[in-house]
Amino acid sequence: MTIASNRRMTLEEYLNYDDGTDTRYELVDGVLVEMGAESDLNLRIALFLLLAFSKFVPLAQLRNKTEVETPFGKASSRYPDLLVLTEEGTSAIASSSRSIVRAEMPPPALVVEVVSPGEPGEKNYDRDYVEKRQEYAARGIPEYWLIDPERQVVLVLTLQGQSYQEQRFTGAATIASPTFPNLNLTAEQILKAGQSGSGGEWSG
Repeated sequence: MTIASNRRMTLEEYLNYDDGTDTRYELVDGVLVEMGAESDLNLRIALFLLLAFSKFVPLAQLRNKTEVETPFGKASSRYPDLLVLTEEGTSAIASSSRSIVRAEMPPPALVVEVVSPGEPGEKNYDRDYVEKRQEYAARGIPEYWLIDPERQVVLVLTLQGQSYQEQRFTGAATIASPTFPNLNLTAEQILKAGQSGSGGEWSG
């Protein structure tokens, strides 16, 4: 990930920004940050979960790469790999000209991030494990999943007060989601994105 510009923008300037390319950016404390290319596995995991949630969540409440405005610094906007909106959030975003959950809208019920390889102190690691964890908690998002294929773990973070309580799931352990108890998936199924040998399909 590279910093595209050191000039701090407002969120409105960011939403209207066009550099004439197809490059996608997140806004972090008013600074444009170029989003790197994702691995095929990361994309398949996000798609697998989208299909899994669609079994019991209305499609209108599911979003892939919809932005979320977060309360960090001057202005910030993140692109989760998957999010599940509430009914109220779905109604609020329907009238927006851009697919973004603004600060005045109800927070998503769940955000999911598929982690890129990295170690503590490196940008990829700190972005998902530290920065977004703090931002999503401050935004009042009740549940945040970190899916880490490199470490073969799924973390389910549940908002308790102003911070997240963490549960770790590996291998054949069934994911326990307080918000979505009908989701019957193991960590292995998610990490392998439903590939053969990952324990079959989900049931809802």
